[in-house]
Amino acid sequence: MNALLSIWTWIEIGLVALVGFCVQLSLAILTWAFDRKRHVTGRCFRLIGVTAAKLTPFWRFGVHGPVPDKLAPNTVVVSNHESNADPFLISHLPWEMKWLGKASLFKIPVVGWSMWMAGDVPVHRGDRDSATGAMAKCRQWLAKGMPVMIFPEGTRSKTDDLLPFKDGAFRLAIEAQADVLPLAVSGTRRALPKHSWRFATSRGLVTVGTPISTKGMTLADVETLKNLAREQILSLRASLMPLTRTGTEPAVPPGPASAA
Repeated sequence: MNALLSIWTWIEIGLVALVGFCVQLSLAILTWAFDRKRHVTGRCFRLIGVTAAKLTPFWRFGVHGPVPDKLAPNTVVVSNHESNADPFLISHLPWEMKWLGKASLFKIPVVGWSMWMAGDVPVHRGDRDSATGAMAKCRQWLAKGMPVMIFPEGTRSKTDDLLPFKDGAFRLAIEAQADVLPLAVSGTRRALPKHSWRFATSRGLVTVGTPISTKGMTLADVETLKNLAREQILSLRASLMPLTRTGTEPAVPPGPASAA
């Protein structure tokens, strides 16, 4: 039964992605000349992910705790990474951000095209030149007043332990004198386990931390900034884990009135 439902779910996600791409393409044609931040096509792509998640029979995703209506334009958002389902969950947040993602994802038909139209940034893992170019593109988005979203672990963790954080997001934030905003996700590891095509029933939640200012920091402070963000993410995730383990908390819509 799980295999059949998983196949149906992949078909559902594919159909949502295809229909969403057609809508996104139409919006791109209408807005490309004046929407230099690709805000419209970006939000459309995030909402495609939200729609797919809501139609997936295995998942109950939501936002826990208070959420600001908008981010400071000069913000690097960082989160722990449990699963390929994380973007579906984090897209429930009400802001547009440009995501740093594996270059291989951009080669997937329809999904990759949508990522490109949204303005997301590809990076080849382990390629220093690619990483340098991707960080430069992220810096350009920050300069335009568009936040960027980065998973500092670089890949999904196979266990409940966070992987070591890479320096890139934090060097970027210091160089741009941008705030770092930690997020935490919990429950998505079961949603789509690493190296498995089968879905599983899960309660996924995302919560938002407190911005960390980098004003006055230099590159000598990368390790300090990295540790501050990691401590917040660990604390935030710890607050979510009992809720996602029991699945007792109702979905909370994003917004300033969504405090638990």
